Amino acid sequence: MAGRSSQSRNDYRCSIEKNQNGKYCIRMRVQYPRHSWSLGVFFLASSFDRAMKKLGESLHFLQRNEEKLWFWGVDRAEDMAFSAEFLKDAGLQIDRRNEFPRKSAILSLEPERDAPASALGFMRRGLAESVESGRVQLAGD
Repeated sequence: MAGRSSQSRNDYRCSIEKNQNGKYCIRMRVQYPRHSWSLGVFFLASSFDRAMKKLGESLHFLQRNEEKLWFWGVDRAEDMAFSAEFLKDAGLQIDRRNEFPRKSAILSLEPERDAPASALGFMRRGLAESVESGRVQLAGD
């Protein structure tokens, strides 16, 4: 088997924003290089802490189910309803929006490996700063 290669890492772009109802909307766009495809998902959470807990669970789910998601989402696109249901069971929804916020945290992981706690901490800090700067802009000038 080949050694670690930067080409074989899954890239997760994550953004956070508060919606009009005060809920946190976490959007994730995953680039899976093994099959050259991407998947956009999102979920809502009532607090920042819940959003970060769910983010960790979602990263784990998306890492562990890459093959299944690709098979049902791309290879068998006519069965997209199954893929949407599979994501819904994990508390995720397909994000069909094309634009992705500029302020995002990025995490690269080897396929089928869990994110280390240090990487999740780094992502949490980046998203917290994003929310804080959003509050300043809303309240400011």
